[in-house]
Amino acid sequence: MRNLRNIARGVFRKPPSSPDIAASCWDAAKDEVIVAYLHEPTEESEVSRFELVRLAKDSRQPSSLLPTRIAWIETSPDTIRSLHHCSDTLTTCLFLAGGDIITVVEDEHSGGDAAESAHVEIVGTVEPSIVAVGWSPDEELVVIVTGDGQAVFMSRTFDLITMTPFSADDLSKSKHVSVGWGKKETQFQGKGAKAKGLRDPTIPEKVDQGTLSPNDDGRCTVSWRGDGAYVAVNFLQEGVRRVIRVFNRDGELDSVSEPVDGLEGSLSWRPEGNLMAGIQRRADRVDVVFFERNGLRHGQFTLRAPGSQPDDLNDLTLEWNTDSTVLAVITKDRVQLWTTGNYHWYLKQEILCGPYQGLAPRLSWHAEKPLVFAAAIPNKVLCLEYAFTVSRGSTSPPHDHGAVAVIDGQTIKFTPFRTANAPPPMAMCEVEVELAAVDVAFSDDCSEMAVLHLGGVSLFALEATGPRLSPPKLVHNQKKGTAIGPANYEELLLQIAFAGQNVTQVLRCAGVFETFGTELVQHGQGAGAWQETDATLVGSVFASQGGDLTTGVISQDYSGKLSHYPAGEQSALDARFPSFMPRASLTSVDGQLLAFGLSRNGHLCANTRQLVKNCTSFLVTPSHLIFTTSNHLVKFVHLTASVDNLDVPQDDPETDERCRSVERGAKLVTAMPTRMSLVLQMPRGNLETIYPRAMVLAGIRELVEQNKYGEAFATCRTQRVDMNILYDHRPTQFLENIGVFLEQVKDAANIDLFLSTLKNEDVTQTMYRDTKSQAVPAEPESSAVVPNKVNTICDAFLKKLRTQKNANLQNIITANVCKSPPALDDGLTVVAELMEEDESLAERAVEHICFLVDVNRLYDHALGLYNLDLTLLVAQQSQRDPREYLPFIQELHKLPPLQRQFAIDDKLNRRDKALVHLKTLNDFPAITSYVVKHSLYQQALTLYRNSKPHTRALTDLYAAHLKSTSRFREAGLAYESLGSYPLAVDCYLKAGASSWRECLFAAQQQHDPPLSPAAMRDIAATLADALREAKDHAAAATIQDQYLASVEAAVASLCKGYLFSDALLLVARRGRADLLEAAVDAGLTEAFSSSTEFLADCKAQLKAQVPRIAELRRKAREDPLAFYEGEVPHGLVDVPDDVSVAASSRVSTSASLFTRYTGKGGSVGTVGSNVSRATSKNRKREEKKRARGRKGTVYEEEYLVNSVRRLVERVEGGKGEVERLVFGLVRRDMAERARTIEELAAQVVEGCKVAVREVWGESAVPEEGEGEEEDGEGYRATGSEGVLQESLEAMRAKQVAPVVKELQRLELLGR
Repeated sequence: MRNLRNIARGVFRKPPSSPDIAASCWDAAKDEVIVAYLHEPTEESEVSRFELVRLAKDSRQPSSLLPTRIAWIETSPDTIRSLHHCSDTLTTCLFLAGGDIITVVEDEHSGGDAAESAHVEIVGTVEPSIVAVGWSPDEELVVIVTGDGQAVFMSRTFDLITMTPFSADDLSKSKHVSVGWGKKETQFQGKGAKAKGLRDPTIPEKVDQGTLSPNDDGRCTVSWRGDGAYVAVNFLQEGVRRVIRVFNRDGELDSVSEPVDGLEGSLSWRPEGNLMAGIQRRADRVDVVFFERNGLRHGQFTLRAPGSQPDDLNDLTLEWNTDSTVLAVITKDRVQLWTTGNYHWYLKQEILCGPYQGLAPRLSWHAEKPLVFAAAIPNKVLCLEYAFTVSRGSTSPPHDHGAVAVIDGQTIKFTPFRTANAPPPMAMCEVEVELAAVDVAFSDDCSEMAVLHLGGVSLFALEATGPRLSPPKLVHNQKKGTAIGPANYEELLLQIAFAGQNVTQVLRCAGVFETFGTELVQHGQGAGAWQETDATLVGSVFASQGGDLTTGVISQDYSGKLSHYPAGEQSALDARFPSFMPRASLTSVDGQLLAFGLSRNGHLCANTRQLVKNCTSFLVTPSHLIFTTSNHLVKFVHLTASVDNLDVPQDDPETDERCRSVERGAKLVTAMPTRMSLVLQMPRGNLETIYPRAMVLAGIRELVEQNKYGEAFATCRTQRVDMNILYDHRPTQFLENIGVFLEQVKDAANIDLFLSTLKNEDVTQTMYRDTKSQAVPAEPESSAVVPNKVNTICDAFLKKLRTQKNANLQNIITANVCKSPPALDDGLTVVAELMEEDESLAERAVEHICFLVDVNRLYDHALGLYNLDLTLLVAQQSQRDPREYLPFIQELHKLPPLQRQFAIDDKLNRRDKALVHLKTLNDFPAITSYVVKHSLYQQALTLYRNSKPHTRALTDLYAAHLKSTSRFREAGLAYESLGSYPLAVDCYLKAGASSWRECLFAAQQQHDPPLSPAAMRDIAATLADALREAKDHAAAATIQDQYLASVEAAVASLCKGYLFSDALLLVARRGRADLLEAAVDAGLTEAFSSSTEFLADCKAQLKAQVPRIAELRRKAREDPLAFYEGEVPHGLVDVPDDVSVAASSRVSTSASLFTRYTGKGGSVGTVGSNVSRATSKNRKREEKKRARGRKGTVYEEEYLVNSVRRLVERVEGGKGEVERLVFGLVRRDMAERARTIEELAAQVVEGCKVAVREVWGESAVPEEGEGEEEDGEGYRATGSEGVLQESLEAMRAKQVAPVVKELQRLELLGR
């Protein structure tokens, strides 16, 4: 299901004066390409010259390769058979067709011209000629095939190891074994066998004889197995056939291939070692055929010739990459990259190299980077890097159709996994494009698919019918116009991404620069124009997943920096990567951009933070980052606005629902949150669909929100999820739809199952709570307890079930029994009623209730109903011994009714009822002892409220009980009502500051014996300390003055509470003039300091917030669409100027502010709309944005207005204290301080008036009828758009401004 996507490219074009490029190879250590120029002999010199040049990437212009000459080699006219570089010794080896072996050793310490310091040496000559060369993967051996048919094995220092001649006798050494049907006489010949023409199916109809291909050029090829243990040589045995010989490292022949008609000279051994690839030419096709090491055939696939040049398959070469995932087929002018999966071969890429000039491109794979290769033709060198990616559609509900497109040449295999789970290589449908496909992209709402191919862009429409997605329909072909030029070899179309509705952007490489080609295509309106934008440093482009960047594409340069291209203009983003990431995705969480990228070595990064080092694949949904690891686990990370709060789960699939084990080597294909499923692909190519717990829970919540309780119940039962989530997620909605639940679930057993699993616990706060451990603080366990939850649900069920009692008898009993505590009495009452109507039905009911509840508890409750017949019926269903319960029941029969009821209630510990029975029996001594024994004071007082003697006796007992249980205030009240003042004083004193008046009163009422003055002072001091701690300064001062005679402490308390007039009066009344400076002036100074600081803070806040509110309102008036919706999308430049800032029509087709998240035309609710954010999760996210009111958001104005309102109210509330402070300062001859604080307060009050006038004086009040439909019902947005609409309505509604009164200034101070 993976495609190859270009992620890096480099182009080198030789100067016009330079000769043709003859060969190329990689220097893997330096990541550079070494090329060899062949200078042909001239009239002046008959000597040929080879020029070796290094090509390195230019950091300023990565698509260009900078040349550096490293050596000149003079030799006789010849052809290069092989060019190889040994990085460890800095040695480049040239093998010439004439037989010369030349080495060039570079001097890495040379500071001058590298060509002058390089050491060139002809180490030897192989006679008579060299036709093929192959280096072992470990570079310890080299095999040279000579012109006279010998395989020469040499060491890396070119010491001869062995020479093995090729002969026709080698063909007889084959180890092939044919296992057929045996001899004819031993075969069963049934009736009609001859008529049916049965034959041995293991024998082909035609046995190949090794006939030569008419295009066989006689070439020889050498290819090593990946581990270097064996080497294969494809050699044309003159007069016999073409043979593939396999040798071991010692040069011993291991096997030869079976005869194959039309076999040609190309050969490449898969590094994994299981297959060798060759070319077989037939009359009507050309196949890539595979051989095992023993020489036997093992499958094949047919090559596809380019539609414009079918003769390109005449000269073919094969090359496997280093990890055996890609097979390159080199034709005359292009390179085809093939991959395999589930025994099918896919043509993933077709790269045009250059026009055929007698030599096909020479391709060499990078030894350490599996998907990097260099292709050299006479006039240029291409260095390209690819990455495996999945071309998937949206993973955001409701557009998560699981759409996946697989490139196979000109065929696009399209499968929406929500519609059909077709295993590869099959697909739900296949579409054809004009030329070989390069890349595929899906629109944000999965309504379009764009295919980039060698001829341009094909746009397909994807229509959704319910949950199903119809096959793609071609709506437009956008061919490359004159701006880019016709299809030629100088241009590489690399990547495509959607930039909006019907808008795609293409990354191409033309010349030595990459540029964006912006394609504007309207459905059925002809071709649009290509617009170019310079993107020299761009490595990849992709579309943002949600957020505010849905218009335009996201680009990533080679340093990892991300940019946004909304309309041909680049704007840098805050998010970036530490380095270039071949696979990247960008999403928005709470307005914050999160970029996720996977590097070549498996490092998964979120912005600049590295999450894991062993990631193999990843994808992003609106709720999770999902990735697989090399430990064969799939993990889920909840998305948060802060990268630092992303919590990566540990490798613990047993206990953490965010981690799950998967099959070895599995990689992600797509996710479908709507179906709660995840599709993975195994290494062989087969698919597996799983239902991870994290996605299942998200899906259940979505079903509950949609009132699909039947599906949610079935999902909970199938996935073994606690069914309490059906209620806990949306409690009010569930209770309002009990009838819907019963109608959808239907089966009585399933309803019983649901009721029996209920518990007074909010599972959304415990086992199924959000696992954002860092972003969301853990709540205490008590918050997860929901009292009366089970009873509320059961009562709601009973209300519905009782309408059809006989049909729902089982569920009625279950609903009563499942209450918390179980309503066993109600259930048994139902059984008792049935005993009078139908005894058989009553017995069935008793059996069911005994099945649900412990029969011993049921026996007690039956006994508590005073129904001895019912008690006996229940006892008979239990395992009780009749000798235990029959005598007891018989004794109860003998007692009078009241005595019987008291005996039953006392035995069942039902004290309240037993107490009532005792009162009826009129035995007060027994009642008092029973009350004290079982603490039934309140119940007894209620029973004897009209009997004063009994009430006093019980109150005295109750007061002693209250005191013993530390309920002192109530105990004091009880003792005071009885006239026991000493005990009341003790209790009030222990009760604290709240009872200071009562305590002092009770102390003064104590006469027998009277309270001493010292004791009275101790009580007063204790109360004063308590009042001071409670900040009741006036009360503390009263006690200190009147009861403690401490004027100093009283004055200090009054000053603390800004009661300066009272403090001065107290000083004067007590004649303590010395306290004016010591206490009053000190209190005034302290109050002056604190008030000055408070007013200064208020003044600074007003200066900052009020101008900002005015600025925001000005911007909203000047350009409401830009203010509320953000930058106008590229495709909406013709938005009409009569757009209202309110959602004015349900059928409007113009843009409104509620489409600001998608940047697409059409309002919410229209048929053509692709917007759907009406989910509870998005609404909560938007409400958090509204509460924060971050600068730059549409909620900033509302937040600032509320902040100013709170400030004005605080100033108004503290105005009295300031006025008292000013008055006190003047009275104490501190006029300057009084003027200062009064002036500052006046400035703040005036600032508040200005703020009220500016903020609330021009509040937008909607005109009559505005914002309503023609039928009088205004449209109500839902989800996150609903939060925005509510915010705007709150700001546009008529608001009551806070009242700011004048500051009463002292005229004595002047102005």
